[in-house]
Amino acid sequence: MPRFANYLAAGMQARGHHVEQWTTSPFIYKFAFHNSLKKWFGYIDQYLLFPYTIKKRLKACSSDTLLVLTDQALGPWLPTLAKKPHVVHCHDFLAQHSALGRIPENPTSWTGRVYQAFIRRGYTQGKHFISVSQTTQENLHAFLSTPPTTSAVVYNGLNPIFAPHSQEEARALWSQATSLQLTAGYLLHVGGNQWYKNRIGCIELYNAWRSQESHNLPLLLVGEPPSEAILRQYESSAFKKDIHFLSGFDDDMIRLAYAGATVFLFPSLAEGFGWPIAEAMAAGCLVVTTQEAPMTEVGGTASFYIPRRPSDQLATEWAAAAAETIQQVVALTPVQRQKAVDAGLKNAQRFSAAAALDAIEAIYKQCLQPQHV
Repeated sequence: MPRFANYLAAGMQARGHHVEQWTTSPFIYKFAFHNSLKKWFGYIDQYLLFPYTIKKRLKACSSDTLLVLTDQALGPWLPTLAKKPHVVHCHDFLAQHSALGRIPENPTSWTGRVYQAFIRRGYTQGKHFISVSQTTQENLHAFLSTPPTTSAVVYNGLNPIFAPHSQEEARALWSQATSLQLTAGYLLHVGGNQWYKNRIGCIELYNAWRSQESHNLPLLLVGEPPSEAILRQYESSAFKKDIHFLSGFDDDMIRLAYAGATVFLFPSLAEGFGWPIAEAMAAGCLVVTTQEAPMTEVGGTASFYIPRRPSDQLATEWAAAAAETIQQVVALTPVQRQKAVDAGLKNAQRFSAAAALDAIEAIYKQCLQPQHV
């Protein structure tokens, strides 16, 4: 979210607007004498002390000031701002659904349920919302008791660094950076350890594909170091010598990873938007992802789709069937592959950073009109 906030701030400043970013200061947090207290002391700073700072700053704001919450998870602050011109950016409601017991893969503790209810009581007082996908917008409307004054969808804008690159050169550079032999190609996943990213499912897909086919292309899992559960899945793989966890790479190297990949695997269980799908396509990479929104919303007709991973009891059958789709992509002829790459590049053009900021600016201005305040 800090990255998204900086993206908005820079974009609005470039369009001639004065921008201030208000964030909490670690006052009570500094007195947490045990790690277990840091989260709770941080909540005191955020939700008990910071509202007083907001009220003080609001007195100095001019009438043409728009207050922007960059994430609906900042909802607890909204009651302090609700009578002023405001807009709330909505990214995903996965934590909200989990807290209500709607996502069995992500059970929520009692304190987590209380916290999510606290967030929900806040953002539902909002009048103006911008969602990153139609899926997120639909989730928002399901949580609101009355229709909002403004509810728009603006797709995330891609960093322009994500663009095509020579596949051969990209593989050579990644081979050099990792000391792996990647010149023949590789399967790629980019993401963290969050439950919905389904890194375990990536390994299951790879195991099934390797078991069915004669190929020995490696699997690169780029992102944060694996969790214990993911490591257990890795250790049980008959192909673990060809599975590699890679961390600490910047956006330019990630772009090259996409450009050099034979196929990008993104079997996500759920998303608010699905950045990596658009990033991969913009870099000229073919995508295999889950046939559910918003992955289908972002991938359009340019992705290759597989079903959502089911419960553990049926995961083996799921992986075996989905591996056939992976092989379909790997086995494309050069002509077929180029056609699919071109479709992905065209699809990625929908996610222009400049166009997204222009659309957001227009909504901001609308929310400042007297009839909308």
